[in-house]
Amino acid sequence: MGVLDLGRSGIDYDLCRYGDSRVRFRGPPRELDGDYVAFVGGTDTFGLFVPTPFPDLVEDEIGLACVSLGSVNAGADLFLNDPATQAVICGARVIVLQVMGVQNLSNAYYSVHPRRNDRFLRASDALVSLFPEIDFTEFHYTRHMLSTLEAVSRGRYGIVLRELRATWERRMAGLVEAAGGPVILIRFSEGAAGGALIDGAMLRRLADKVSVIVEVEAEPDPDPTWGMVFHPHEAAAARECLGAAAHDRAAEALIGPLTAALSRGA
Repeated sequence: MGVLDLGRSGIDYDLCRYGDSRVRFRGPPRELDGDYVAFVGGTDTFGLFVPTPFPDLVEDEIGLACVSLGSVNAGADLFLNDPATQAVICGARVIVLQVMGVQNLSNAYYSVHPRRNDRFLRASDALVSLFPEIDFTEFHYTRHMLSTLEAVSRGRYGIVLRELRATWERRMAGLVEAAGGPVILIRFSEGAAGGALIDGAMLRRLADKVSVIVEVEAEPDPDPTWGMVFHPHEAAAARECLGAAAHDRAAEALIGPLTAALSRGA
C-alpha cells in the first residue's frame, strides 16, 4: 500500500492511544469505565479513507460504546505484544476480531516491526539460505518481499507460505484466548491484502475457538471507492481498501450476532 500520512489525509481520523500504548488507533477515544465492545483488526477495521467505518455504524445501532482498535496494516503481533491494548480487549463485553492477513507477522523466516507490522525488518538465516540469490536489505515492506520470493521460485515460496500460515493460526488462536470474553470473528472477502492466503481449513480450526464467524462477501460495484475520501495521489491505495458500501454490509451483518452475544452476557 505504500507510505501513508494519516495526519494529512482528507479525513480527520482523530488518532488516539489507550493507556500507555504507543499504538495509535482511530478515534475519537471512547471511555473504558463502562460496558463496551472492542473491535480489533487492521486496515479494514480502521476504515482507511472511509468517513464512518463499521465500528461506528454498529455503535449507532446498538447504543453501546464501540472501541476501535483498528490499526493500518496491523497483524496479530501488534495486539499480542502490547499489554495496554490487551487490557482494553480483555475489558470488553464482546470482542469483534478481524481476520487479518498472514504476511504481517514475525515468524521463523523474517521479523516485522512491532507496531507497523507491514514493515519488514530482517530475514532469518533460514530464509537467506532458502533464497541465497536475494539481497534482503533491499526490502522495506513484507508485501514487496513476499511477491519477490514468489516470482523467483514458487516452490521455495510455498515453503515460506506454509510457515506463515502455521504462525497465523497460532497467533490468532493466542489472540482469541487472551481476549477472555466472547469473540466474533469477521472476515472480508475483499479488502486488505493477505486474506487470500487464508484457506477454509485454517478458518475451520479457528472457528472452534470463537463464538461465530461473520462473513462479509464482496458485491459487484461499478465504483468501489464510492463514499471514500482521499487525495488524488491516494487513489491507488483507496482501491485496495474496503469501500463505504462494504462497511455498511459489515455493520448490518454484525448487529444480530453482537446483540445475541451481549444478551447472553447480560
